[in-house]
Amino acid sequence: MEDKLACIRFNNVGKSYFFATDLAITKGDKVVVETARGLELGELVSDLKNLDEFDLDTELKRIKRIANRGDIDLHQFNKTKAVKSLEICRDIVNEYKLDMKLVHCEYTLDASKVIFMYTSETRVDFRELLKELASVFKCRIELRQIGPRDKSKIVGGIGICGLPLCCASFLGEFDGVSINMAKNQLLAINIDKISGACGRLLCCLKFEDDLYSVEKQKFPKIGTRVKHENVSVKVIGYNVISDLVKIENDGMIQFVPLKELRFDKYKDKKNGK
Repeated sequence: MEDKLACIRFNNVGKSYFFATDLAITKGDKVVVETARGLELGELVSDLKNLDEFDLDTELKRIKRIANRGDIDLHQFNKTKAVKSLEICRDIVNEYKLDMKLVHCEYTLDASKVIFMYTSETRVDFRELLKELASVFKCRIELRQIGPRDKSKIVGGIGICGLPLCCASFLGEFDGVSINMAKNQLLAINIDKISGACGRLLCCLKFEDDLYSVEKQKFPKIGTRVKHENVSVKVIGYNVISDLVKIENDGMIQFVPLKELRFDKYKDKKNGK
């Protein structure tokens, strides 16, 4: 069998990575691969693809083997061991009085390396901590500082919408989110209300931004005058979702359906529409 492109993910909502393989595997199969961290258990998240469909500028690592029952059991054992190791590391960090908050712990499949993830507002000198951890765990140690979004992705939780956090349920990678997206959606710029559990701008602002940009083309610009019941009124706002326009006439303000207004369509110079 010729080499195929395999898309592998190492946890349910993590980033996907590409490997080469000539193994007969299908979506959902567990495999063992060699990464920069060491041996790891991953899952094939899509059907295999032909390598010649992609313009690859680097040689891909190969999948080592299809995971057997022993690999899967070892992976589960390591996850259980990681919980205990995190507590041990947390006690040691407290002894050294370091300004770092441990968030998560992971072992490579062969347990030759343990990764501790932490957050900190300052730079931490953990040289002595590394020596202590190496003597306790008898393997290679990696201390990885992560940001608030990565922390939320690992810890999980419930968003202001009442649903599980996007980052912890389906969002593989983070996209850039800007305050301009909130402005584009006519949201009040109240940082507390447009920020997620991580303290950063809500990821859903990115999801909905393109839709708002398209739907707003149907509406007259704020500040322009339109006809409503043959009377000239001023547009002072609108609700894209409900197709309502906020108008003002001689001090009287009301929301009216977009279809009841008469106005000339305009072009959005930014989008060329």
